[in-house]
Amino acid sequence: MSATEGAVGDGSDIGEVDDDQLFVLTAVLLTPGQFPSVLGDDYPEVCAKLRLEPYEEGYGLVLGQDGRGARWTVATEDVSLVACAIAAWDCGMEYDLSPDENSIVAALPGWPLALAVAAPGVPAPHDPAPEEGDPEPLTPPDALEWGPAQRRLGADEIALQWAAWREQVEGEVTFVDPGTKPHAGVRRVLDEAREYVRQPPPPGRVRSSFAAGEARTLRVDGPGWSMVARTDDIAFVLLDDEPGEVLPVGRGPELPGLLESLDAMAARPA
Repeated sequence: MSATEGAVGDGSDIGEVDDDQLFVLTAVLLTPGQFPSVLGDDYPEVCAKLRLEPYEEGYGLVLGQDGRGARWTVATEDVSLVACAIAAWDCGMEYDLSPDENSIVAALPGWPLALAVAAPGVPAPHDPAPEEGDPEPLTPPDALEWGPAQRRLGADEIALQWAAWREQVEGEVTFVDPGTKPHAGVRRVLDEAREYVRQPPPPGRVRSSFAAGEARTLRVDGPGWSMVARTDDIAFVLLDDEPGEVLPVGRGPELPGLLESLDAMAARPA
């Protein structure tokens, strides 16, 4: 497969179609500090699903179609190039994403993420015809029903729309009202998050990103749970065994110190 070209589903003229050329629809980063959360709780888990080695430097993932319309995911070691392309696209600018062929480590059939766009001038998206020895095509996780994928997507949404979610919670919310027992699921999440400080988990289980002011947004995941928090504020917990529920965790005496410790060990975007 030749080097990639194009922009994110912009309908640009692709000229004569080369069956082996990849027409780019989108790209995402796959690093310990930034990866598609829907695919897994940590960086090594996501790499395993994509049949990639979990190298510390990470990858850029380029999703597109070949001249026959087949879906392909190209993994490149040129993380900086992919990051620049994503930043340009986010600003509404054109960017020709064409990784050097020497930087491409894998061309995988299928897409790991659901896309609602397609390349112009080629057949509709479909998985490539398998050849002997080929791996199964990548497919997006099922996020239609509540489970790990939807739980992680929910945590993504809270992180993106923090202000809207925070407005729904009283400013003085506490972990537990006097005389009542703490929520067992939330208690377990806090205990496991505290254990992360003592025994670091796989890379990407704890991630820290920019927030307003001097605060940071923390994203912490574990088996069956996700937590989103602001280092200067409260936290929200989502559990696999409580479909659709978002559980707030107030500052209280223990949360500030826990968040500070988690932020100190967290992976950050490159």
